[in-house]
Amino acid sequence: MRNTLKAATLESKFPLLAIEYDCILSKDADITIAYKVELPELFTVTSAEYEAMHSVWGKAIKVLPNYSIVCKQDWFVEENYQPQVEKEDISFLSRSFERHFNERPFLNHSCYLFLTKTTKERAKQQSNFNALTRGFIIPKEMQDKETALKFLESAGQFERIINDSGFIKLTRLTTDEIVGTKEQAGILEKYFALSQEDTTCLQDMALSAGEMKIGDKYLCLHILSDTEDLPGKVQTDIRYERLSTDRSDCRLSFASPIGVLLSCNHIVNQYIFIDDHAENLRTFEKQAKNMHSLSRYSRSNQINKAWIEDYLNDAHSFSLTSVRCHVNVMAWSEDREELARVKNDVGSQLALMGCKPRHNTVDAPTLYWAGIPGNQGDFPAEESFYTFIEQALCFFVGETNYKSSPSPFGIKMVDRVTGKPLHVDISDLPMKKGIITNRNKFVLGPSGSGKSFFMNHLVRQYWEQGTHIVLVDTGNSYQGLCEMIRNKTKGEDGIYFTYTEEKPISFNPFYTEDGIFDVEKKDSLKTLLLTLWKSEDDKITKTESGELGSAVDEYIKRIQSDKRIRPGFNTFYEYMRNEYKPELESREIKVNKEDFNIDNLLTTLRQYYRGGRFDFLLNSERELDLLNKRFVVFEIDQIKENRELFPIVTIIIMEAFINKMRRLKGVRKQFICEEAWKALSSPNMADYLKYLYKTVRKYFGEAIVVTQEVDDIISSPVVKDAIINNSDCKILLDQRKYMNKFDSIQNLLGLTDKEKAQILSINMANNPSRIYKEVWIGLGGAQSAVYATEVSKPEYLTYTTEETEKMEVFCLAEKLGGDLEQAIKQLTDTRNNPIK
Repeated sequence: MRNTLKAATLESKFPLLAIEYDCILSKDADITIAYKVELPELFTVTSAEYEAMHSVWGKAIKVLPNYSIVCKQDWFVEENYQPQVEKEDISFLSRSFERHFNERPFLNHSCYLFLTKTTKERAKQQSNFNALTRGFIIPKEMQDKETALKFLESAGQFERIINDSGFIKLTRLTTDEIVGTKEQAGILEKYFALSQEDTTCLQDMALSAGEMKIGDKYLCLHILSDTEDLPGKVQTDIRYERLSTDRSDCRLSFASPIGVLLSCNHIVNQYIFIDDHAENLRTFEKQAKNMHSLSRYSRSNQINKAWIEDYLNDAHSFSLTSVRCHVNVMAWSEDREELARVKNDVGSQLALMGCKPRHNTVDAPTLYWAGIPGNQGDFPAEESFYTFIEQALCFFVGETNYKSSPSPFGIKMVDRVTGKPLHVDISDLPMKKGIITNRNKFVLGPSGSGKSFFMNHLVRQYWEQGTHIVLVDTGNSYQGLCEMIRNKTKGEDGIYFTYTEEKPISFNPFYTEDGIFDVEKKDSLKTLLLTLWKSEDDKITKTESGELGSAVDEYIKRIQSDKRIRPGFNTFYEYMRNEYKPELESREIKVNKEDFNIDNLLTTLRQYYRGGRFDFLLNSERELDLLNKRFVVFEIDQIKENRELFPIVTIIIMEAFINKMRRLKGVRKQFICEEAWKALSSPNMADYLKYLYKTVRKYFGEAIVVTQEVDDIISSPVVKDAIINNSDCKILLDQRKYMNKFDSIQNLLGLTDKEKAQILSINMANNPSRIYKEVWIGLGGAQSAVYATEVSKPEYLTYTTEETEKMEVFCLAEKLGGDLEQAIKQLTDTRNNPIK
């Protein structure tokens, strides 16, 4: 029986001949060079930068020879997030984070650029004479070797111009990336499967005027191929109202509505056809004369003549290059009913651009076929319209969605638009690239903005990657995380110091586990004693500093030689009173009391000695050396207003960190100070703070200050000079409370207008179906973006600062024998499965 089906094999119709020297050769001898394109991230480009990108594209296109085709192909494919839970050492909270995002859909963007050299005859062919309907005859022009070499040379210039701009990066595709390998699909295979996955296979294609289908995917096609469908005005960028305020502008490219803002599977094909510019103008001159001679028969002829003359006048007056352009949006769905919604979405997004949506069914197979990588020469000429390069480039999609950092170190944040988890490095890679010169961070956010929540998220991930963390807190914000770490390490880590009347905070600064006292340790003990002795206004003389340093040195020698002496402030005070004072008085060269008043010293320090009102502070019986503890929290909310205790406690904490900083070689260290910087703002402590901020980068460390009081920052020169000027990474949360005085914050932090616009867009258009808060991260004034802090329920219960929720977690943990992790698991299960 004869087969009457009108079917053909892809092999018989395949328009490509070969891939040679990474160039695609069609059966009509068209030469195509393919590139992978990296565009800047969404919401990170200013209007001036969009103008610069537009200019660079224009300069690059002008180096291409006549009868070249530029095809930019943007793929937006729906994918589902695959959690990374296969690691052996993944923690409970990290696994919870990954599971929270399991199978979350997001739109993945891939961009390709195809430069094709064709011929004059091929450039004029129409849809009734394309590769689907005829055989192949090699044009005579393409047999000339010189033509191919000139095109390859101009393509190389095109690539250099684009890459030198710094905004866009072109990477030429190799033969394997075009045709694929056994392990990886090439772009040809991906195009015929309408997929960006590596494991694709060829599927049946139904190419008909009424309906087009690739496998199970139904296609719809919207085109911009007629000047009547175009907006009255095009521009490089537009204002994105949802994230703009009356004080700031959020900018997107003109074509962004059909790019990252169109949330369905689709491909945007943007064509620019470079014909012979002089011949085009001669043709238009003839048409204008014809229209003029026929104007008496029809008013439309007279109008057309005026339009053509306007086109010619602009071409000559502004030295514009005449080109043809075409844009189409190819969207698909596996469900016919869903396809109707997709069709409406594409049409509405085109309407947002000011275009007239035109759904094309007749030419869909032809335009799909012309979109095959390397087959751009098969494009039907009647589907294009005449314009200039500058106007045509406005239809290029100019941005992509957020990308993960290639660095192995970093933190997990979330894309604010799609909700996809991202790996973000804000410490190491920016240092290697020279974007920042130190890892220090300054965090600013008003109460309730999610500041402590974000810091919990950051600190937990740093700790899991081997960082030593010393944290000064005021408000029990890190109690849950510290307890979780203590449970995980069975009490070996997660040290939590806090002050209560029943159990006041206590240290022993004179104790070291290995008995080593280096120069920095001795200097920090001397600084501590000077802080105990002198008030903020008192001047410290060189004699006083020298004598106290000598006393510390002699005491250390004593405890190192006599193991019966227990290191501590009590024994140091007794040494000063019983031994150092008599020795001082018996010297041949007398030390005047005006130079060093040891009686005044002993009297002032008496309150920290046994029986004094602060005898608990420096005589801890816990022989705890913090050098090898990786997570240490000092919660000092109860004493933050105590003018005597607060500076002392703070300096002991800083001494503990500096000890880590100096002695732990090659280990990442992090010092985090919430509101305690106020105590460090005194003149006595200013040098200490400046030393820490300027020195910590040399020891693979970083200092972080977290605050919510803008006025305190502005009024404190120490904070401005020591902290802000030495923090290349700035992190800001919702600043809408400070909208009216944000200009002063902008000047203080040295923020650009682009960064200001990003910051003021925080939390303005959050997705109501997700629970998250946004945070802005800026690196050295050169790189910045807004991310979402979205976490799983176990992470939320660990980080929460709500008193009722914390009480619920800790009370349940107490019933379970102190197992906080088990308590959080139970509460999570209860909330996921409420009793009906």
